[in-house]
Formats: sequence, structure tokens, C-alpha cells
Amino acid sequence: MQTASKKVINGWAMYDWANSVYSLVITSTIFPAYFEAVTGDGNDATANDTVLLAGRHFVNTSLYNYALGIAFLIVAILSPLLSSIADYKGNKKQFLFFFCTMGSLSCSAMFFFNRANLVYGLACMVIACIGFWSSLVFYNSYLPEIAAPEDRDRVSAKGFAMGYIGSVLLQIICFVFVLAKPFGMSDGLAAQLSFLLVGIWWWVFGQIALAKLPTGTPMYTEARGNVLTNGYKELNKVWKQLGQLPVLKRFLVAFFFYNMGVQTVMLAATLYGKSELNIPTTNLIIAILIIQLVAIPGAYTMAKLSEKTGNFKAIMFAIIIWILICIMGYLIPRNGIYPFYLLATVVGFVMGGIQSLSRSTYAKLMPETKDTTSFFSFFDVTEKIAIVIGMFSFGYINELTSSQRNSVLALMVFFVIGLLILFSALQKQNKNSLSAGV
Repeated sequence: MQTASKKVINGWAMYDWANSVYSLVITSTIFPAYFEAVTGDGNDATANDTVLLAGRHFVNTSLYNYALGIAFLIVAILSPLLSSIADYKGNKKQFLFFFCTMGSLSCSAMFFFNRANLVYGLACMVIACIGFWSSLVFYNSYLPEIAAPEDRDRVSAKGFAMGYIGSVLLQIICFVFVLAKPFGMSDGLAAQLSFLLVGIWWWVFGQIALAKLPTGTPMYTEARGNVLTNGYKELNKVWKQLGQLPVLKRFLVAFFFYNMGVQTVMLAATLYGKSELNIPTTNLIIAILIIQLVAIPGAYTMAKLSEKTGNFKAIMFAIIIWILICIMGYLIPRNGIYPFYLLATVVGFVMGGIQSLSRSTYAKLMPETKDTTSFFSFFDVTEKIAIVIGMFSFGYINELTSSQRNSVLALMVFFVIGLLILFSALQKQNKNSLSAGV
């Protein structure tokens, strides 16, 4: 196959530009800090603030992790159903529009979240998360359709780079609101306006991307089986195919474990910095901006490294750095702003690279098939179940030991397991010479 036109590739990358503001502002910077402030007691000396919900007291940071875990569980359950409908009806573009709209509206609705309506804020957070990650099922499935195998690393990296650039631009605007507080607005209102801007940005630029993406075509001219159960049957079919693809199977198991660590670090980092390390919100935002800026050259550097060493070795190198990150995160002293900046720099370097290479490696290892959405649905379900386990583990260990530092050590174990299994996949690949070029 040939790689699609520059117009289509740029359109595809533009959706990363559109939706990455959710990852940065809602997941990584302003919303977690705002949530911690809204649910906390305002006393920095308090180790773990608690909130009352449904008759039970929760550590506020653990409640945040549990809510995200529930959102990812819903995505994991829905993904096979959605991909089945998209494949059989050929309407992945319409689903991408639907979840883009749902997620962006939920972000805008966070404008009304305050201390008095915790359930409302949690609901908006969960729905926005579902919208973001569900849209990525269909977005990612475009990659093998628009890029030839030899171009997938480059195109995937371009998407991540576009996402980092776009998200940083909006983050700077939101940063001005939070710091300058124009028109005498309060800290809370500055954060709430940021949520509104995220929703608008995501939806508007999402429409530009959708206008340039190709319209899908149905896999079959007539319905086969029950469209409501076909997706789950397709997952089972993919699982059976993996038995004939030992390198891909081992890669997926490795991905399950190391991505459990990567995504949990990214989702929990801000609250860890805010509540465990007592890093001020302004410094947290600066640290996240550092991550985003370093991630752009990091993604391209990892892509170049993969060209010289192969994807597996490049990912293994990134995992080793992630293990060191966990050790650094555990050892950072409370109020250690500059060590936190250093940690952010290292995280940024490997964050985009490992995600981009994981996506393109999977696309390379996939067998030739028209059923790309089902294969990426399997990849997506693997990712989401890993995140559910990671988030619940992080939150539960925090509640159990009263320290998020112990949760960070648990994440290190996930990385080590992933590294060992990925090494096994590399050995298998070298032995039977399958999947040449990866």
C-alpha cells in the first residue's frame, strides 16, 4: 500500500492537536490541582485529605484514581461493541465525531464544578475520559489505513508531536489565566474558564481533522451475525490469531504491564506532586509544560533510535528509564521543586516516544487485514484494562499505607515485568525471524 496524501496525514495528525488539550489541561495539570483544592481542607500539613461520598470516607486523591479507573473500565467494555459497529457499518468517522463531541462538551461542563457538587464534577470527569479514550479507538485505527508500514513510525510520531504543540499552546493561555487572573477573577474561576476553553478547542479543531479524514466503507455488504456481539467475537478471533503470532502476543503482554506503569504515572503525577510532594500549582504547571516540550524531540529521538536498533530495543531502553523514574519519584523530598523539574524532564523525554513506538510497533506486527478497527480495539482493551488495574492499585496502596510513594514502587514492579517479557519477545523474534523490520 501507499501512504495517503499529505492532506490526509495532516488531517489525521490534527486530531491529536485537537484532543491532546484534554490530556494536558484536564488530566495532567489544572483539573487535578483544582480537584485537590476543591476536595481538600486547605491545610498543606494534612497528609491525606478525605471526602465523604456514599457514606464512606475516601482519600481525595484515591477517589480521583478510582473514578478514572471506572471510566477506563467502561471504555474497555464499550470498545469491542463500538468497533464492531464501525467495522460492519463503515462509520468509524461518525463515531469519532460522536465521542469528540461528548468529550468536549463534558470538559466545558466542568466550568460549573465546585466544592458543593462533587458528584457532578466526578461525573463530568468520567464522561470526558470516556469520550477522549473512546475516540482514540477509531482515531488509532486509521493509522494502518493511511500509512504504509515503513512510514508508520514517522506518521505516528507526527501525530504525537502535533498533539504536544497544540496542547502546550492552549496550556500557556490557561496558564496566563491562572497566574494573571485578568479582570480580578478568582483562582477557581480561572481554572473553570480553562476547562471551558479545552472543550471549545477540542471540538473546533476536531471538526477540521474530521473534514480531511476519509469516509470508512463497510466490511460487508450485508449484516453477519449480531452487531451487538460481533465486537466481542472479533476480540476472541484476534486472541486466537495471536496464538499463531507469538511475537505479537508477547509484545501485547509486555505492553500490558509497562503501559500499566506509563499511563498510571501520567494520570497520577499531578496529584502526587500536589498532595505527596506539596509542589505549588504554578510549579506543577511549569513541570507539565517541561514534559510537553521535551516530549516533542523525545518522540522523534525514539523514532530515530528505533530505526537503528529496532523497535523492541528502543522500547526496552525507554522502559529502563521509566524504572529509574519510579526510583527518582520515590526519593524526591517533600517540597523538592527542582528535583521535580528534573524528574519532569526525564519523563517528558520517554513519555511520547514509548507511546508512539508502542502504537507503531503494534501496527507493524499486525497481520495483513481489512479488520484494522478490531485489532486496534484489542490493543485498546489491553491498554484500558491495564490502566484500570494501575489506577486502582495506586489508589488502594495509597489508602492502605497512607503514602503515594509506596504506590510508585508498585508501578516500578509493573515496568520490570514488562521489560522481561519484551526481552522474551525480542528473543523469540530473533529466533524465528518473524515480523522482519520491527
